[in-house]
Amino acid sequence: MAPSDLRDAESILGVRLTDNGINIPFFNRQYRLASDGVYDQDGRQPIFSVSVVLCRYLIMCPSHLVHDGAEWVSYKDFLDAAPFAGAFSVNTEDAIARNFSGRVEALSRACRHLGGRDPGDGLAYDLAMIICSLPRVPIYLLFNDADEEFPAQCRILFERRAEQFLDMECLAILGWLLSDYLMQACGKPHVTII
Repeated sequence: MAPSDLRDAESILGVRLTDNGINIPFFNRQYRLASDGVYDQDGRQPIFSVSVVLCRYLIMCPSHLVHDGAEWVSYKDFLDAAPFAGAFSVNTEDAIARNFSGRVEALSRACRHLGGRDPGDGLAYDLAMIICSLPRVPIYLLFNDADEEFPAQCRILFERRAEQFLDMECLAILGWLLSDYLMQACGKPHVTII
């Protein structure tokens, strides 16, 4: 990208340009994209999947800020999601439901650790949280705990505009990382993606 493109990307993507690179908030942590690599806020290189998502976010920067409002859709509702929809369901929604069944408070704390907030919309779920994965790609997590009739269920929604910032593979990776990060926030060294 040319310097003028980077200045535009700063406001369009919600990133910050510095003398040392581009700072990108990602799941409540800061990452820096520099000419020699990608680094977390502690100066370490992250796992490969994080680097891929951050680089793709920068590369796919639209020409202007997309304001679609907050039309929330499931992953499978995106046009090109079909090849990844099954894996997304298993590695994200099913994994969160399985790992947090009977542990709604732990899930709430884990979401808050990742910068999650209660949207206050009064939906009939045991837990509803919006987590800012990237500045323009929030994730809406909806969770119902298990009861006598049904197992725990988790639904992950994205704003419709998310496809303007990440391709379907990276959105799937984002969900998988969310599942891992939620487990890690509970003190479990849970890494299923590299």
